[in-house]
Amino acid sequence: MVKTREQMMELLEVKYPNMFLRTTEEFNGGKGGIWTSGEDNLPAKDDFPLFNYYSDNDRYILGVHTEIYNFLDDHGWYAEWHDAGTIMLYQI
Repeated sequence: MVKTREQMMELLEVKYPNMFLRTTEEFNGGKGGIWTSGEDNLPAKDDFPLFNYYSDNDRYILGVHTEIYNFLDDHGWYAEWHDAGTIMLYQI
């Protein structure tokens, strides 16, 4: 389990080198989360986007590809949509 936001950001940077990562404080002043984009179309291993707000199939859980959904969950984090193009990641 990842203990800090900084550790999670480092893991995400290694796993997804082109992922947009900032703090939620930089976005709207919210405390403790990670701000990322749902519009970058970064691919999962199956070449489908990591995030797809409008998705409704077996690859996604609430618009979050199962690959990153499970990765986050395994490390004690989850994704929450702010709007159709903005995702916040928070520690459970």
